[in-house]
Formats: sequence, C-alpha cells, structure tokens
Amino acid sequence: MPQLSHRVQTFTDSVIRRMTRIANRYGAINLSQGFPDFDPPAEMMDALSKAALKGPHQYAVTFGAQNFREALARTQGRRMGLEIDPQTQIVVTCGGTEAMMSAMMTICNPGDKVLVFSPFYENYGADAILSGAEPVYIPLVPPEYTYDISLIEQGFRDGAKAIVICNPNNPCGKVFTREELTQIGALAVKYDAWVVTDEVYEYIVYEPAVHVHMASLPSMFDHTITCSSLSKTYSVTGWRLGYLIGPADVIDGARKVHDFLTVGAAAPLQEAAVAGLELPDSYYEDLKNLYTKKRDFFCRGLDEAGLKHNVPAGSYFVMVDISEFLELPRFRGMTDLEFCEWMIREIGVAAVPGSSFFREPVNHLIRLHFARSKETLAEALRRLSRMKYLLNIE
Repeated sequence: MPQLSHRVQTFTDSVIRRMTRIANRYGAINLSQGFPDFDPPAEMMDALSKAALKGPHQYAVTFGAQNFREALARTQGRRMGLEIDPQTQIVVTCGGTEAMMSAMMTICNPGDKVLVFSPFYENYGADAILSGAEPVYIPLVPPEYTYDISLIEQGFRDGAKAIVICNPNNPCGKVFTREELTQIGALAVKYDAWVVTDEVYEYIVYEPAVHVHMASLPSMFDHTITCSSLSKTYSVTGWRLGYLIGPADVIDGARKVHDFLTVGAAAPLQEAAVAGLELPDSYYEDLKNLYTKKRDFFCRGLDEAGLKHNVPAGSYFVMVDISEFLELPRFRGMTDLEFCEWMIREIGVAAVPGSSFFREPVNHLIRLHFARSKETLAEALRRLSRMKYLLNIE
C-alpha cells in the first residue's frame, strides 16, 4: 500500500469527540464534548422553520450570505467598537473549526512557526501541522494560568509567524486581561506577526472578568484575525456557522482557502441565524447570568463531592484534579485517558483527559463542562459523589 502523508501521523483523532462516542456506548452523561442540551433562542428556531419552508435551499454566496454578513458586521462591530465592512472584512465558515483552519492556511507557509498556549484546544496543533507550520508551545502555569512573556518574545524573535490566543481559554477558563493582550499585541506589532484569536466563548465570561477583543486594541486590527462562531453563544453547535473577521487582504486570502475547503456554509441556517444576531443586548446579559448560575451550582457540587477543581473566569469548562485517585492502588499506573474511560463505565459521567490539552506531561487533570440543564448537572454530580466514597474506603 502506498504510504500516507507524514503529517497525518503526527497527531491523533480528536480525544474530545472520541470520549463522546464512548459515552454514547455506555449511556453516560456526556460532560466531555462541550455542547448544550437545551434549545437555542425561540427566535432562531422560528426563523429556521420559515427557512425550511421558504428557503433559501441553494448555495449562498461562497463567503457568506449578504444579510448574514451584514448582521455579523453590526453585532460584532458594536461589540468590538469598530466599523466592520461586511463586503471585505468577513468570511463565513463551516464552524469555528474551519475558521481557524482557514486562518492558519492563509497566513502560514511550510516551515513557519506558530505560538500556541498550553493548555490548548486540541485542534490548534493539528491546524498548524496541516498548514505546514510547526506549533511552538507557551505554558500557561496553573493555578492562575499565568505565562512568561519572555517566552513569547523569544518565539517571535525566533521567527514565529503568529500566536494563537483562545480567549476565554478552552480548557482552563482563563480570560486574558486587557494588560496581557496589550503586552502580547505589542510584541506582534514589533515582530510583524499575526495574532489569531479564538473567541467562541466571548459572551460566557464571569464577573469581575471582562472579555476584550484583541482586534479592538490600538493598532491591532491590522495584525489580528478573529475566529469565532455562533455555536456556543446561541446553543447551535450542530449548525456549524463560524466566521473570520480581519483586514481585507487576509480575508481575501481566507475566502480562497474557504472556497476550496467547503465552498460555503448552509444557506437556510445562515438565514435563520440572522434572527439570533438581531437579538437585543439583554439576551447576552441573560446568557451570562444563566452560565454564572450553572458554574456556581456545578462548582459547589464538585466541592461537596470532594473533587478539587479550578473556577473558570470564562467558558463553561472546569479542570478537575484527580491526583488523589491516581495514588489509590486500583488506579496506580493508570493514564488520565484510562481513568476517563473508567469513569464512563463505572461512574456514568464522561470527561476529557487533560493530557489531550497540554504539551507538558500532564496526567492528573480532567476536563468537565457544565453546559447542561440543572437536572442533568444534578444527576451528574450525584454520580460523581460516588468518587468521594472511593477515597474514603481506600
């Protein structure tokens, strides 16, 4: 058999999506892959019903339907404090995943380096490799997930073409401050590099943290490619509607990449999504309040279950420390992946092993999410409380 490409041998399939498949096999509560189990806004579902009957059902403009791009430009422009041109500064993609891939393929040449914070959403390293680039990892150090700015400068000094910033961060929930972003942005300008941001959780931020768009900072729009999607903001992860916002020249390149990757996002879903983008500001305040209550409920339940964890400043993920369990005789020698598989089978709750997010040899953390109904979270916490019993008897 002819050999496969070398690049596909340098990374695995998505561990996150793999855990969902295992959870489905055992009927576990899926707190691994981060998607809600509740409905999108009624306005969007009503609009989808109309689109199902009246269309459009054929191709939209490759880089995004006109009305959808205009609605995005209004919503995100207001959010960023910028005038965004829907004709030249936006491209609509098939989810945030394709947005990031299109961005990387647009700016990277074979042999380029891309800086990536660790822990990271698992796609970033693969995106860099598929673009012919080399990911260079910058540690975010627990518990506050701080970083050494000198490592970033050294990376740029060594020729890094870009840095990827997930803000809020998946998996650890870090929200980068204005000061941190300004500091990183100044280095990107100094070394004439790109900042590629993943901002899918921009509306899920907990006080006193505040989300700041890198592109909104002075001099940074021309150095920033903003990647995002509607998936988490409107609870429509299955609609696969993402987008890139950036300077006209990079968007022109990204449109070419996108055209030959997927042609275009689904036309009826873009039509229906306009209703979401036209929701009042109160919707986003309500969303923040909803997830604040979920975070507090879930973290309180983890405390009662005797599980050590961080408290995220943004996103809907929690990192749980399983060190105590791995010291027990029955788990000694287990990897975090094997522990997560045990949890699915024996506890009935699915998590993601932390090792899939870290470049460093991290084997003692797992990621859970709380984008579930209160009833589902309560049942998951009831099951997780059985783990405290294990600590007490061994």
